[in-house]
Amino acid sequence: MSLISYHSVDIHQQEAIVLENVNLEIGEGEFVYLIGPVGSGKSSLLKTMYAELDIHGGQAEVLGYDMRHIRRSQIPALRKRIGIVFQDFQLLIDRNVHDNLDFVLRATGWKERSQREHRIVEVLEQVGMETKGYKMPHELSGGEQQRIVIARAILNKPDIILADEPTGNLDGETGKRIVELLRSIRDTGSTVLMSTHNLSLLDIYPARACRCENHSVVDCQS
Repeated sequence: MSLISYHSVDIHQQEAIVLENVNLEIGEGEFVYLIGPVGSGKSSLLKTMYAELDIHGGQAEVLGYDMRHIRRSQIPALRKRIGIVFQDFQLLIDRNVHDNLDFVLRATGWKERSQREHRIVEVLEQVGMETKGYKMPHELSGGEQQRIVIARAILNKPDIILADEPTGNLDGETGKRIVELLRSIRDTGSTVLMSTHNLSLLDIYPARACRCENHSVVDCQS
């Protein structure tokens, strides 16, 4: 079953063409790399999947939503089913790890405090950060911050994880541990689409790879 289905899709940034004639099918339970150099359109493609960037031309469906004609009122429901892992973390620097996670749960409709507390404990254990809830973001290493970002992304048990260069700011060993964590999350049922320009990761953790180059998405196969 396809969770992401793009056919002849064009993607623009303002007036410039970023990608054109994109054809992409990603199914349930897959781990897929999106590779290519910086500036090749990887981030723009991911942004179209959570309605941060409009699509021009073609047909695009994500989790049953028509991404060319999605209504603004539908976007929160779509995003609740998608976990986003940013390269630059985007944690709230004025509150600790626990409160960063609680903020997201409250914003996405978790009203019962006891349920929020239970879910925060669950995700921190899942990413190996169960003792870090009291820490402020600046007290964590880059790898630890990225684990918290992944914990934030899985709070609502999303169908899809979109990870945009999640190892880009990390050293090699820490980056490998982040990929291992994302693969373990895939094994719990979430589809993972991870962009990277670090091709050595594909040798260590083989998976299907789609390449962005020359304004196209090519070689989208195992």
